[in-house]
Amino acid sequence: MSFNTFGKLFRFTTWGESHGPAIGCVVDGCPPNINLSEKDIQIELNKRKPGQSKFVTQRKEKDQVEILSGVFEGKTTGAPISMIIFNEDTRSRDYETIKNKFRPGHADFTYFKKYGIRDYRGGGRQSARETASRVAAGAIAKTVLIKLLGKKFNITGGITQIGPLMINQAHWNDREIRKNHFFCPDKETVPVWEQYLLDIRKAGNSCGAIIELRARGVPVGLGAPIYSKLDQDIASGLMSINAVKGVNIGAGMNAASLTGDTNSDQIRTKNGKIQFQSNHAGGILGGISTGQEIVVSFAVKPTSSILKSRDTIDTKGKNTKISVHGRHDPCVGIRAVPIGEAMLACILLDHLMMHKAQCEN
Repeated sequence: MSFNTFGKLFRFTTWGESHGPAIGCVVDGCPPNINLSEKDIQIELNKRKPGQSKFVTQRKEKDQVEILSGVFEGKTTGAPISMIIFNEDTRSRDYETIKNKFRPGHADFTYFKKYGIRDYRGGGRQSARETASRVAAGAIAKTVLIKLLGKKFNITGGITQIGPLMINQAHWNDREIRKNHFFCPDKETVPVWEQYLLDIRKAGNSCGAIIELRARGVPVGLGAPIYSKLDQDIASGLMSINAVKGVNIGAGMNAASLTGDTNSDQIRTKNGKIQFQSNHAGGILGGISTGQEIVVSFAVKPTSSILKSRDTIDTKGKNTKISVHGRHDPCVGIRAVPIGEAMLACILLDHLMMHKAQCEN
């Protein structure tokens, strides 16, 4: 299997399967002399780990990371940083009865047809378990970005929609996001989502979500105007996350319903500082960052593993039925928030390093 590496100058390669002994990643291109500890990485992993509430999978994983290389006396050396996370709560027996059936909505069918072999235990390599490795890489990227750009830089992710239920964007409050199980920036929406997800789970069903990411303190000039546009690479990175089916940059798809005078972000100078009067572009123009807040969102489809009986075929091509038992998220989008933050951090650091290499500012 090829293409397990992401990035250009700041690169990471992930490895491992859902029910294997461990998962991990190797980060290449990290600048030297950056203060880094396992605690820095663990903070981000703890946001994603399963079993933290009744609204996510009940698989219990500590997701305890161990750094194997690339750090000496608390600082990065410039060498590859290898990290490992051991799997502890695998229940492969849950998949024995359906190992010869293709789960609708999953990559079982396409994976088997492409490679002629499939690890049916939790989806193997195609499982979202792989994304813990991305979060570990993203934690390093965040640490480096804060070192290079200062504490004014930060990435905040929040869920703006679960199923058909949207937040009131006017109520967005960063401080509310870590106070609930949904990464919800609007506290008034939390009890509504709680009841909705309880009903969804009771019905043996699932739902999707939309996650919004905001990156502040990003300098002007990141990205190239043709084949490595910043928004192009952001879209690519977010689309690589399991179950993601759409990405918006700024107004995104909604820009099609706007007029030119509404969509274009007017610019003025005030007290010697350049100011944009709006941000429909999401902080990126012509593939290059404007210095504004970068705003992106992505849609996560409903979890495909559900209790409801579904039509499918087996590995012999025969018609059959399937109902997926075991431990699954009623809304996989909830735990996608730290994954999206991690991917955005890796992309921004990659582009910052490329920018500095070419433009020296």
